[in-house]
Amino acid sequence: MSKKIEKLKLELGINPEEVFASIERIVSSCNTTYSDAIVHYCQTSNSEIETVADLVKNNPKLKQALQLEYEALNMLPKTSRLPI
Repeated sequence: MSKKIEKLKLELGINPEEVFASIERIVSSCNTTYSDAIVHYCQTSNSEIETVADLVKNNPKLKQALQLEYEALNMLPKTSRLPI
């Protein structure tokens, strides 16, 4: 983990694993998008979006889910993928 994440963990008591689990729970239970789930999490936990954004940057699974979501919404250019 990066030093910034460790600093957030110590100062604010934010555990990245718990944040990601909460976001995943919101997505599955409310059938919503990841970006909406992140905003909802920030509102309910009184966290700054910038703080959670630092955590998202360091989680490849959540980062990829957001990228796929934004590509589907044409907010990011589509990346090439190999057919499976």
